[in-house]
Amino acid sequence: MSPLQDFDLIFFGATGDLALRKLLPALYYAFRDNKRPAGWRILGLARRGLSREEYLGLLSDNCRQFIPAADFDDATWGDFCAHIDYLPVDGTNPDGFSALPAWFQNRADRVRVFYLSTAARLFGPICEGLARHGLVTPLTRVVLEKPLGHDCASAEAINEAVGSIFPEQQIFRIDHYLGKEPVQNLLALRFGNSIFEPLWNRGSVRDVQITIAEQVGAEGRGEYYDPSGAMRDMVQSHMLQLLCIVAMEPPTSINADAVRDEKLKVLRALRPINAANIKEKTVRGQYRAGAVNGKPVPGYLDEPGIPADSRTETYVAIKAEVDNWRWSGVPFFLRTGKRLPERMAEIVVNFHPVPHAILPQSPSSGEANRLVIRLQPDEGVKLFLLVKVPGEGMRVKPVALDLDFAETFKHRQWEAYERLLMEVIQGNLTLFMRRDELAAAWRWVDPILEGWHALDEPPKPYTAGTWGPAAASALILRDGLAWREEA
Repeated sequence: MSPLQDFDLIFFGATGDLALRKLLPALYYAFRDNKRPAGWRILGLARRGLSREEYLGLLSDNCRQFIPAADFDDATWGDFCAHIDYLPVDGTNPDGFSALPAWFQNRADRVRVFYLSTAARLFGPICEGLARHGLVTPLTRVVLEKPLGHDCASAEAINEAVGSIFPEQQIFRIDHYLGKEPVQNLLALRFGNSIFEPLWNRGSVRDVQITIAEQVGAEGRGEYYDPSGAMRDMVQSHMLQLLCIVAMEPPTSINADAVRDEKLKVLRALRPINAANIKEKTVRGQYRAGAVNGKPVPGYLDEPGIPADSRTETYVAIKAEVDNWRWSGVPFFLRTGKRLPERMAEIVVNFHPVPHAILPQSPSSGEANRLVIRLQPDEGVKLFLLVKVPGEGMRVKPVALDLDFAETFKHRQWEAYERLLMEVIQGNLTLFMRRDELAAAWRWVDPILEGWHALDEPPKPYTAGTWGPAAASALILRDGLAWREEA
């Protein structure tokens, strides 16, 4: 890790699940790997009336659950906690920010990061409160957690409120999938190796599949999840960002705006899906009672906090198409869902088969050339090639050239939030969404949501522990294809 300049990092929502489970453990690793720097200051803000000692006790109890015992060093943890403070501040009442100026002690020459791990409706009021109390400087950065709005209009309202206080170059809209190591490696594979670029187009690529599968259900988060659903929670952010990285043109540099300009072009080139074609291009589902990992689980409507008549989708499959010269005619299949058989996220690039097969074919030979970028749980890249099986004759089978990150690089892999926090502190915007990028994503998603509403049909049921509704298989089968479902 490169040495970091001194900074002040302030978390709104510091007693929430994200801060305790992801953000503070990520900072602990960064602190340890930076050889315990003396100039870091971390401030937790939340409504709970805790003392500093009580907050550190809460933090210790939680972080010990999420930091492996082999990585947890009591002496390092003690040094880390010496840099952490806590103040009870209600984000819904910006007038209560009066205690903050004294904490900063007029240190306007330091990087100052406000991380808003709160409800999106509070982003504007919090930023206004920070400005009212003179806490915004040229070195101040604000981090916005998703979801940013529930449609294009609400997202624009949030951006307008935050943008009235902070210039665009100081706003970091976070999507943790962009911090994952394999996503970084996808950029390296595409733009650092000459062998892929000639093949990365409609002439060689038959189809692309992007899957984000979860085994968990609503898990007590019904009040948050039910108004959102899989489309807003996963497709609008994570999945479209992954699609952009796969489909974008080579940027002129790795500079933030150069990369984001190319991603924006992809979003603008997505063929519209609306009421006219929504039944042919999309599938929405909702899980029923079933079994995951051999254990019975309830259906979505039986989860706590879920209305008995909810039509919220827990599964989405989409056939997306990018209308440009590179990708014309290449389908991009997206699917995501809860209560699926395994937890995994991957990008699959299927190449065209050879134009004339001279070797004996087996049922699996047709999928010989395939690139699989696995994002979780085991990060890595596999390139499948057709090779001869040892022995008599010319019997062939697909075999993977397998790059396992954990095996190849023996040191610990960074967590996504760890990387993204370091990028924020260093002021690098490459891995964060720009305002026009977010708006373009919503403009593509909104007509789909409106089309489902106009269709007035309930989500198709699927049994928990399966790969979703049968209609999702039919969606891809219409192109003569099938989802990749093997581990």
